[in-house]
Amino acid sequence: MLSMTGYGSARVKAGPGVIAIEARAVNHRFLDVRARLWGGLGDYAVVAEEVAKRLLERGRVEITGRMEGAAGGAVALDRERAASALSQLRALRDELAPGEALPLSLLTAVPDLFTAGAPVADDTMRGTVERAARQACEALLAMRRVEGDALAADLGARNARLMALGAEITTHTTVLVDKLRTRLRARITALLEGTGATLDGGRLEQEVAVLADRADVSEELTRLCSHCEQIAQLLAPGTQPVGRRLEFLLQEVGREINTLGSKVTELAVTRLVVDLKTELERMREQAQNVL
Repeated sequence: MLSMTGYGSARVKAGPGVIAIEARAVNHRFLDVRARLWGGLGDYAVVAEEVAKRLLERGRVEITGRMEGAAGGAVALDRERAASALSQLRALRDELAPGEALPLSLLTAVPDLFTAGAPVADDTMRGTVERAARQACEALLAMRRVEGDALAADLGARNARLMALGAEITTHTTVLVDKLRTRLRARITALLEGTGATLDGGRLEQEVAVLADRADVSEELTRLCSHCEQIAQLLAPGTQPVGRRLEFLLQEVGREINTLGSKVTELAVTRLVVDLKTELERMREQAQNVL
């Protein structure tokens, strides 16, 4: 199982500089990749996007990158231009303020005094951006796996809790008919007290049968167990992606739980249904993070 959130970064040398790429992923229904590269790398944003689309599934993925250091070769000084500028500055100094010191730092204001060496070739730069993006996305995937293992463990424990609660409800419903009969008999006896009328045992059993049929939740419990077993299979190692199937199964589990709550009004069962809903809600929240 993989988490939908993750982070990865990579740094790859490009000439005398370094291309730094970061990849972040958060929850999203589909795969939405957006790349923004700075420092002269804007033209290669589409390269990073293509890499992410090949390697990643679902989630909103943001790729950011920049060039650190120079993208070209070694910086060179234009000596002739520097000498000419310095000569003219000295002449101006001698005319306006003879004997005044003339710091070399004034040359830094001369435009185009320093020139960069040959830039990194386009094909080389494209390949370097692609390699950096791939490494960042692979690091993001590694983080997704780690978080996915934690999610699987949590969901597995909660799924086992659902099954245990379902088994408890089954235990309670096995004696439900006897409870309905006793309760109905006591109610009718109280109503007939002092009237001289007698309780019709046959009619009592008919009413008990009707109430028992309305409160029968065996089908709901069977489906609940089946859904939980399918969820357990999805959580098994190596099964992915599972997010959409997990969301569907949890939706079906919710239907069965709601039906259980509406059919059975026994206090003990009602409490168990509340516990079921609590665990289900927590599982739904976690499922939003599953790829």
